[in-house]
Amino acid sequence: MTGILVPTAAPAPHRWVRFGLLADLADPRSVFAALTPNWYASVMGTGIVAVAAASLTVTVPGLRSVAVGFWGLATFLLPALTVATAVHWWRCPTTARGYLGDPVMAHFYGAPPMALMTVGAATLLVGADVVGERWALGIDVALWIAGTLAGLVGAVVVPYLLVRRHRLTIGGAFGGWLMSVVPPMVSASTGALLVPHLPAGGARVALVVAGYAMVGFSLTASVVVILLLCHRLAVFPPGPARMVPTLWIVLGPLGQSVTAVNLLAGAAAVARPGPTADALSVFGTGYGTVVLVLALGWAGYAVTVTARTVRRGGLPFSLTWWSFTFPVGTCVTGANGMALRTGSAGWAVVAGVLFAVLLSTWLVVAARTAAGSRRGSLFLPVTAR
Repeated sequence: MTGILVPTAAPAPHRWVRFGLLADLADPRSVFAALTPNWYASVMGTGIVAVAAASLTVTVPGLRSVAVGFWGLATFLLPALTVATAVHWWRCPTTARGYLGDPVMAHFYGAPPMALMTVGAATLLVGADVVGERWALGIDVALWIAGTLAGLVGAVVVPYLLVRRHRLTIGGAFGGWLMSVVPPMVSASTGALLVPHLPAGGARVALVVAGYAMVGFSLTASVVVILLLCHRLAVFPPGPARMVPTLWIVLGPLGQSVTAVNLLAGAAAVARPGPTADALSVFGTGYGTVVLVLALGWAGYAVTVTARTVRRGGLPFSLTWWSFTFPVGTCVTGANGMALRTGSAGWAVVAGVLFAVLLSTWLVVAARTAAGSRRGSLFLPVTAR
């Protein structure tokens, strides 16, 4: 017969969709198509919980087990995400290269090096309980070298490419600009942990000197960005709600620099005890006091803006929520470093309170990330999320 339309059966949904997985994706096989480098912030945010827990001076039952658990999770996430990123580059090289030229996303190429070094430090501090000191040291050295090289290259290349290709303005400044220039400061902090494991003599001194050089480089660039961001906030509103969490990234270089100068001061005392090491210890204490007070002040401002954004219309979830974790974690390690160097119970209390904030925030962000990953919404292109 003619003129009769025969309905065709709708295609069966992918088996993952039938189980409630990746339902927001038109094609579940596209999970790697828009994988962004800021996914590594989840590794940073998880690893810093382990590092912070291991650094606390307070004794809490079960805290070491918590640290080992977070180290294990970060150690799983890092290679899993690295394999996924390799698949993304293999299948979608144009998209991957496009992120490097994007004035927002390019800065997050600083996240992979910091994730490497954070997991490495956590392995040395915590993972040795599981894999042994020899393996822990070897893993940390390998991840530190890879992270340091990638971080130094990115800290130079990313800003250069963006300045060359785009007309950057004050109105476009945001906390994410710090992501590309902070990795050398993380290298300095994590490198200081390796000093006691080096042979006595020139090697230890060289690593301490290199650490201070990386702090100086990263801190100079960070101060420039923070001043530009303060200028922008004085003239313009904070920006779209989805970008508000990036204000918390400012705590990263502040807390990390305090952690670095205090760890390096301790490493200098190991490398070459004497008047210079004593002077560096005094400098670390003075610098840490000033900068941590500034960091707490910025935290108060960030809390105010975040709360106002939530009241006025909500804070849509995205991977930028991981900005609530790693930067706070660096303030925990910075405050703990001050507690160890000064013997102050006040700084120990600050570190403990900040750790409680870090842990509770991580639970919320991780739960939302797991839910978004399960549905597939976090794997959509950024403009479609």
